[in-house]
Amino acid sequence: MIERAVLATRNPGKLGEFKTLFSGFIFELISLEGLQNPPNIIEDGDTYKANALKKAREICAFTKDLTIADDSGLEVEVLKGKPGVNSARYAGEDADDADNIKKLLNEMQGKRDRRARFICCLALVKPGGEEIVVEGICGGEILEKPRGNGGFGYDPVFLINELDKTMAELTIDEKNSLSHRAKAVNALLELIKNKNT
Repeated sequence: MIERAVLATRNPGKLGEFKTLFSGFIFELISLEGLQNPPNIIEDGDTYKANALKKAREICAFTKDLTIADDSGLEVEVLKGKPGVNSARYAGEDADDADNIKKLLNEMQGKRDRRARFICCLALVKPGGEEIVVEGICGGEILEKPRGNGGFGYDPVFLINELDKTMAELTIDEKNSLSHRAKAVNALLELIKNKNT
């Protein structure tokens, strides 16, 4: 059991998901909102891994606590992988979830191929310098209009085919069993468990 770790995000939805996923492994998981004057990190990497590592390294150096950071994105097949690493800022720097979804649906109008995937790259950095990076992927397709009130980001338009539910319609247990973040966390915990055996 880790006493305390920092999750390098200000997103309350993301913090809630990770708290559930790491329950039983991390006693206290706090976000950047729980820190005094944390550095403002510019996510300017070309890959999810680069952004996740940059955030984890800088916050770990600032707090001297074990730090976890993720960079997640939506990749749409017919859009050649867009929005990708720019998923959170797809409709502009000050865009919110609704703006990003609106832009995505406009670009998907008339497209028959709706295949997409969520990717989560998770980086863990320890104060001593040890680094672990893992990835989780969840496949699905983009609907023509939003469904569901849960989740955040692109969840309302991302359909999980085998359940015929959007990510925003899933129960907490369902989401935590198949989401890209859940898969990344499971991969991370598996690596840590194997290191300690």
